[in-house]
Amino acid sequence: MRLRRFALLPLVWAISASGAEPKVDALFAAYDKPDSPGCALGVVKQGALVYKRGYGMADLHHDIPITANSVFHVASLSKQFTAAAIVLLAIDGKLTLDDPVKKHLPEFPEFAAGPVTLRHLIHHTSGLRDQWMLLILSGWRLGEDVVRDEDVMHLVNRQRDLNFAPGAEMLYSNTGYTVLAQVVKRVSGKSLREFTTERIFTPLVMKQTFFRDNHREVVKGLAFGFLQRMSGGFGQADPDFDTTGASSLMTTVEDMARWDAELRLPKVGDRWRSQMEEPFTLTNGEKTAYRFGLISGTHRGRKVLEHSGGDAGYRAHLLQYRDHDLSVICLCNTSANPGALARKTAEAFFGDAPEATPVKRPAVTLQTSQLAPHAGLYWNPKDEEIYRVALRDGQLQLHFGPDDHKLEALDGSTFRSGGIEMRFNNSGALLKLPGRRAERLEKKEEFQPDAKALASFAGNYYSPELDVTYRLVVKDGKMQLDRPKLRTHSVEPTFADAFYARFLGFLRFERDRTGRPAALRLTSERFRHIRFERRP
Repeated sequence: MRLRRFALLPLVWAISASGAEPKVDALFAAYDKPDSPGCALGVVKQGALVYKRGYGMADLHHDIPITANSVFHVASLSKQFTAAAIVLLAIDGKLTLDDPVKKHLPEFPEFAAGPVTLRHLIHHTSGLRDQWMLLILSGWRLGEDVVRDEDVMHLVNRQRDLNFAPGAEMLYSNTGYTVLAQVVKRVSGKSLREFTTERIFTPLVMKQTFFRDNHREVVKGLAFGFLQRMSGGFGQADPDFDTTGASSLMTTVEDMARWDAELRLPKVGDRWRSQMEEPFTLTNGEKTAYRFGLISGTHRGRKVLEHSGGDAGYRAHLLQYRDHDLSVICLCNTSANPGALARKTAEAFFGDAPEATPVKRPAVTLQTSQLAPHAGLYWNPKDEEIYRVALRDGQLQLHFGPDDHKLEALDGSTFRSGGIEMRFNNSGALLKLPGRRAERLEKKEEFQPDAKALASFAGNYYSPELDVTYRLVVKDGKMQLDRPKLRTHSVEPTFADAFYARFLGFLRFERDRTGRPAALRLTSERFRHIRFERRP
């Protein structure tokens, strides 16, 4: 009876899957064209690849379509394989996850906040600043300058401060995984590419999967990356870096299906699955959602493990429903949203009804006199982000980054805009952005320096950690920041001794004993408090 029951499962599933196929194909219809890049999709059920298909073109130059065997650069999906390599070395007894990085890389810096361990790197709790931002800040033109492992490690080894004490927070950092790749090389005597091919990809018969450490290498069956141009059509957009660990994995839907089976029923490592699903406990006792290159969460009431990736013209997503033995693999060679596509695909295979539109709390109308006190400048002291609330045409507008968001009132102090909610209080506000926790904002008095005060900040500022000089100049009554190889940034005053440079970050000045601005610290999303000293 047991044998007969399992023999029927593939047929039952095939009937269920066939009803999902038209819905899934409709999801990808926008990409399924002869003049468009697109995606490769795979659905895995009970270890079998029950649905696979390509939508759109792998190569627009030669009209080659995408298939389940097309090879994609999968960006940060690489991280779970780098983490797996470290786990294998731990199983071999060649390291422990709680080893300080410095034990294996003696040149790695010492930080006053405490030692960084391999476990910190795996879970993004090291406090290391993100490598891509460090490269941009130091003058690299990403997409034009070829970045190699030694270039990243040169910057890492110059760092003297962290974003936070190791283990105190979780902040996504590509740097940690580049460092892990170096640890694999130092401990095993083999490059990450060689080690993972020998210990993971060959045993799992992942024949088209490898870490590409030379972007000029010819890859058979490659789906080239493309991005849509403002003028119409597509332009080729392939990664041109030769650094591995955080990125650079090449793979296919069919090979990822084999990896998915390994994560469910391990063959390569005895303690593989239990290790790969362990969370990290922060110093405050909170457990992180990030595992070993996988993130835990829920979707439509079902537990999921997932990870996404994006570099240049590539986007990728792996979505696993372990309790339901279903996984979705979506690899794209254009700026699609594979995470959303994977979720919609899963819903089709589960036969989910459309989600009910949530009932929104009705908006209310407030007088200008009730809105005006909320207008002003707000600052997040944790991330040093600036938000402006303006009153225009009888409505509050929230401005941050490049966008404005019209706020509708729910009551005298609570406002929303889409998935954004802002609640004002006597000292500032609580701001909840989609996918983030509510953050406390402080209301600040606007800093409006006169010409003499503005000129006092002008000068050359040097960062020992980046080995680069930024030049602040006043032109036509406004501050500008010049940095090597990159365009000039306008720098706007915010509150006292604090400025904001769009697309760069938040600048806070330090004064010497005479009251003269003597240094500045630069902070943005994935790096904090990089110090620049004023120089003649």
